[in-house]
Amino acid sequence: MSPGHSVIAKAISDENLITRILNGETHLYEQVMRKYNSQMYRISMSIVNDNKEAEDVMQTAYINAYRQLPNFKFQSSFNTWLTRILINESLLRKKRKIKLEKVLTESMHQHSTHQTTPLDALMNKELKQILEQAVLTLPEKYRMVFIMREVQGMSTNETMEVLELGESNVKIRLARAKEMLREELNNYWQPKEIFEFNLVRCDVIVNYVMVELGISN
Repeated sequence: MSPGHSVIAKAISDENLITRILNGETHLYEQVMRKYNSQMYRISMSIVNDNKEAEDVMQTAYINAYRQLPNFKFQSSFNTWLTRILINESLLRKKRKIKLEKVLTESMHQHSTHQTTPLDALMNKELKQILEQAVLTLPEKYRMVFIMREVQGMSTNETMEVLELGESNVKIRLARAKEMLREELNNYWQPKEIFEFNLVRCDVIVNYVMVELGISN
């Protein structure tokens, strides 16, 4: 999102924006979309779990919201109202997808075999390397307990016997190992990087909706 768009979106309240749009300044709907695109994308992705589907959901939700704007009475926040429209559309798409997948699964049940794509293999390999590297950062006494209990599936009693440790010691070391792993893995990502929605994708959504609604932006 460009700095100019961000300033405008923050400077004008939702109520002011919607009122002006309803009074004929329809081009301002672009500001509404740019303000909420990242939020809408992340919420939709959390439901449909598909990049293209999430963008389709957003477009439909924006179009439906625009057409329903005259019925918006400001009894709740616009953010809440818009998000509900998005969630309803996301759940509807997910329901359709599940139904379709069920039909396909049932029809192909006798011939179904999971084949890993090159991309799946690459992602699995990279994730495996990240996890292995994180485990290697653990101090040996914690790493040994973690490998025995979580990787090898050894029982607490077996781990106690091998390492000559008491039960409480094994449990404490395992808990500490998990805590340290979480801290280490946190270094590989930032919350804002999850389902990131950049300017180019923002423009695609905005332009599609504006054209579909016949609004000049």
